[in-house]
Amino acid sequence: MTGKISLEGLEFHAYHGIYPQERSSGNKFEVDVTVETKIQESAFQDDLRGTLNYEDLYALVKGEMEKPSKLLETVAHSIAEKILLHFASAQQAEVKIAKFNPPIGGVCKKASVAVAKRRM
Repeated sequence: MTGKISLEGLEFHAYHGIYPQERSSGNKFEVDVTVETKIQESAFQDDLRGTLNYEDLYALVKGEMEKPSKLLETVAHSIAEKILLHFASAQQAEVKIAKFNPPIGGVCKKASVAVAKRRM
């Protein structure tokens, strides 16, 4: 059986951006992750080994968010790739990253990028 496991509204202070100030002082980011995954029958018997552990998923996202990058596309793609590498049951990973108050010269609550990567 397949299902989707999501972590929504993960918040991080990270150092992603083109401008030096963004990379030195950082900014607030929000990450949403959805993983299409195989769920084994044992998960329906309360056995964690039959599903994707979202504590491990959070740790993976956190680790990638801690690596400074210029583009959110780069970070989102890296998270999606790592999910497919780390979780054998994962079939597809969707990652959305939003940067709060982006430096665009006007009022903008947040700018976001979303990517999806499917296992080949």
